[in-house]
Amino acid sequence: MRKRFAKILATVGPASRSPDIMRLLHDVGVDAFRLNFSHGSHEDHAASVKAIRNIQKETGNPICIVADMQGPKLRCGTFENGSIDLRYGETIEIRQGVEPGSDGLIIMPHEELMKAMVEGTILKFDDGKLQVTVLSNDGTSAKARVDVPGPLSERKGINVVNTVLPMSAMTDKDRVDMAFALTQDVDFIALSFVQTSEDVREARAIIGDKAGIIVKIEKPSAVEDIDSILIAADAAMVARGDLGVELPLEEVPVVQRLIIRKCRALGKPVIVATHMLESMIDAPTPTRAEASDVATAIYQGADAVMLSAETAVGRHPATAVAIMDRIISAAERDPILWEYFRSIKLPYEATAEDAISGAVSGMATTLNAKAVLGYTLTGSTVLRISRERPPCSIVGLTPNARTASRLALSWGVLPVVTPDPADFDDMMGHISDLAKSSMGLESGDTVMVSAGVPFGVPGSTNTLNISKIA
Repeated sequence: MRKRFAKILATVGPASRSPDIMRLLHDVGVDAFRLNFSHGSHEDHAASVKAIRNIQKETGNPICIVADMQGPKLRCGTFENGSIDLRYGETIEIRQGVEPGSDGLIIMPHEELMKAMVEGTILKFDDGKLQVTVLSNDGTSAKARVDVPGPLSERKGINVVNTVLPMSAMTDKDRVDMAFALTQDVDFIALSFVQTSEDVREARAIIGDKAGIIVKIEKPSAVEDIDSILIAADAAMVARGDLGVELPLEEVPVVQRLIIRKCRALGKPVIVATHMLESMIDAPTPTRAEASDVATAIYQGADAVMLSAETAVGRHPATAVAIMDRIISAAERDPILWEYFRSIKLPYEATAEDAISGAVSGMATTLNAKAVLGYTLTGSTVLRISRERPPCSIVGLTPNARTASRLALSWGVLPVVTPDPADFDDMMGHISDLAKSSMGLESGDTVMVSAGVPFGVPGSTNTLNISKIA
């Protein structure tokens, strides 16, 4: 079992798709794998799921699988010569269609974008490298002024900075990919380019309870509607790539901290993603700034940090994971981190579950407890304990393998698949065996056990037991 608390989510790609490499990544620190449906075939992703579940069987460690949908990625069309030059201050024309564009003319295949553009709308191209401001739009042709010039190649991405687009976060491709991912029993579906809570409800109608929903926060409109979006979702991802294009760069760290705090208050996992160890796509070590960036996410209380191209196409995928593991562990050894966790005032509901979870952190400190173990069917009790950030291991005991693999993404949680005990005596005997065999604990170590009596009833957590390992 891992000694650190925050989790590592790694992206599967050509550099890491072989079963041997995925096993190596898990051994050096990966707790969850991301399948990027913007790339690869369904056959590729099915093979990855099979390999991950085999690792899970071999090691006995539940592993979380996240299927990341591409979402409505906007792109410009083609050009007669493959690219055009946007010159500072010039006025260009933008039209909707499929024919090639030319110098001073950009053709886009997106009818929704054409309808949404009004005077003052800002469009950024190629990950924010180029920018134009719309001057007018009569519905068939728009005029725009070039603010940030440069060469624009065909099919480059478009970001709309200050407009909510009249389009769903799910495309037809996403619906097909989502249906396939659900047949593979993935643990979470990640929705890209979410704009409002309605996008989450639309996805929920399709997904139901077959998987959790991760909302990727990468648009300013999502930040504005963040409270209702997070309430509707099961987890969140601070997707800093597109977010950093559509928001001023200086606002991204502020938004990151805001989302982490809101997710922790709700007891929902939050992932910080994009450019974490970007230089390790090629280099064998990260920059010092990248190491500080990972540590900052840990100090802010993120449940997980993510590697993207570093493990998908990078030259050193296992080294990137190992270094991220070291950075997390170093931050977690800092007493300041635990002082910060204790300083945050969390909201509580008038339930036995919250009363018990709220007491866990202080009791763990007072008693020098080595672990808190929570029996759970759905994972809800363990998630409430996780948000408290207690200074000891959190063991999620569940008879449900799907619950266990979902919990593998949550801060501090070590999921274990085990039958519900028959009674209290059976529970304590089982916990003593587990503590010695799998957790490295010894006779006399103090543990706390959260459970619902009678056992096996969802939502019935009503007991916190303090015991010493026999």
